[in-house]
Amino acid sequence: MKYIILIAITIAMFVQGKAQEKWSLQQCIDYALANNIVIRQYELNSRYQDNEFKQARYNRLPNLSANVSQGINFGRSETLEGTFDNFTSANTSAGVNANVLIWRGGTLNNTIRQNEFALKSSLENLQKAKDDIMLNIASEYLNVLFAMELIKVAESQVEQTMKQIERTKKLVEAGKIAEGALLEVQSQLARESLDVVNRKNTLQIATLNLAQLLELEDYSSFAVEVPEIPELKAQVNLMNAKVVFDKAVEVRPEIKSAEYQLKGSEVQLEIAQGGKMPTLSASAGVSNYYFGSENAPALADQLENNLSENVGVNLSIPIFSRYQNRTNVENSKIQILNSELELESAKKQLRKQIEQAYVNAVAALERYNANKIAVNSMQESYRYIEEKFTVGRVNSVEYNDSKTRLAIAESDLIQAKYEFIFRSKILDFYNGVPIEL
Repeated sequence: MKYIILIAITIAMFVQGKAQEKWSLQQCIDYALANNIVIRQYELNSRYQDNEFKQARYNRLPNLSANVSQGINFGRSETLEGTFDNFTSANTSAGVNANVLIWRGGTLNNTIRQNEFALKSSLENLQKAKDDIMLNIASEYLNVLFAMELIKVAESQVEQTMKQIERTKKLVEAGKIAEGALLEVQSQLARESLDVVNRKNTLQIATLNLAQLLELEDYSSFAVEVPEIPELKAQVNLMNAKVVFDKAVEVRPEIKSAEYQLKGSEVQLEIAQGGKMPTLSASAGVSNYYFGSENAPALADQLENNLSENVGVNLSIPIFSRYQNRTNVENSKIQILNSELELESAKKQLRKQIEQAYVNAVAALERYNANKIAVNSMQESYRYIEEKFTVGRVNSVEYNDSKTRLAIAESDLIQAKYEFIFRSKILDFYNGVPIEL
């Protein structure tokens, strides 16, 4: 019985430990990359394109097929001697045929190249989908951390107000201030306690958004790990947007995917032009048949006499295809122009995203530095007001106003801090630096 209790306690401790396990940013990213439905769809598309690429290479191999047929004739039929008579006969035939395409205007090799570019493009699209999910997770993860920080600020306000209530009670008892001041501070405590509840609800929503982005089936025990984020310095070097773009345009998957699509369109033009060229193919085959009737020769004799072998070369020259080849060529040229525009659009979109990220990062850093100065100023002002309130030289309205302004400044500072972290991470990401906290 003791062993059973010990095992039960061990299992309970293990389950509790698992329930309290917290997810780091890297764990969230790794889980999403392995389980996100959109990414899995892109992976399936890449597997499909890989099969198409392999099949394009296999199409250069000879085609080999076998055939067997069996028939029975009733009534008037042709005999082996070439005459006709009324009898029942059976016919059995079998053969093996092979054919191979020797040349078709280079379309075989060009089709292989085209499918290879399609495969590479799909792999880059897969990487782009992974990049998007990583950025989204980082954003939601930072939202959770931001919500946690706001709770700390709100709880700190409650703690300070509770201390102030105790001091105010003593002042009221000493007759230095009116009892209404105590009621005002107690009312402030109620408002701040409600603010703590609201911010905890905000944290739950932010955690839920992250869990849903991860597509967790059970997120009742889901929680994130709080990393150690170093204090931001007043001056932070941000890489110039143009420098980031010049590097990003060479490595970003959306650009490389568009480039592969353009190359595939150029090869498609070569395939369309190959449709105007002659097609040369070769074939070979062997067949035999058996004629069964009452007076038919023996099976061995028929198989020896009826054996047939053949080889051949076929040259097909297109003369008039109802302008289909010309249409294919013109459409391929249009597709090249469209692919060039898509590549140009992808580069412009990337430049716009990087420039926007740079401007947002600079603005967030400036807000952070300004808010940091404001918080320091508010803290000094609050301490001064608090000292005067303690001795009854200012009323509760002035005290609460100073305290509220300090709380707002602290919240703004935290918001600017996390916004700058995210914006700078986007710049780093475009520059090829992995997302880490």
